[in-house]
Amino acid sequence: MGKKLVMAQKRGETRALCLGVAMVVCAVIAYYILGTTVLPLYQKSVWTQESTCHLIETNIRDQEELEGKRVPQYPCLWVNVSSVGRWAVLYHTEDTRDQNQQCSYIPGSLDNYQTARADVEKVRAKFHEHQVFYCFSTTRENETSVLYQRLYGPQTLLFSLFWPTFLLTGGLLIIVMVKVNQSLSILAAQK
Repeated sequence: MGKKLVMAQKRGETRALCLGVAMVVCAVIAYYILGTTVLPLYQKSVWTQESTCHLIETNIRDQEELEGKRVPQYPCLWVNVSSVGRWAVLYHTEDTRDQNQQCSYIPGSLDNYQTARADVEKVRAKFHEHQVFYCFSTTRENETSVLYQRLYGPQTLLFSLFWPTFLLTGGLLIIVMVKVNQSLSILAAQK
């Protein structure tokens, strides 16, 4: 019976070590992926200065109002604000600015025009409710745009690094516990 117990312990220890090593390897792979995707976007982001924005005007632009210009087939919200003592155009995120510089906010669902219009109206109403809000600007002198929300801010980076760190810590803890258990077993067997 003692020999069977020792064999079962060795199999259990081997499985636990494999689990710990697999967790550490997964964490290293996740760190590599995050280091090549999220981290460069965070480092390239110039929208680091948090400031207070005061609403100047909002306008919903439709296809008819922008005739003669290349515009999408959906309504978009145009928001002008005053930030850091100068006039600026507010964009929802970095991606909104890259997608269409004529729109401050692009609705999430573009399949149905009426749904998109209702979404834009709701966002416009929220801006009129809260006319003073925090926004992100850049330190460049000639920049005339600000962001409402940063996609690649420090919170996003910390949230992205949480699970790989949890995996790495858990894997290392399992490996250490198995090794301590093995050394204690050897000490007990020697006595």
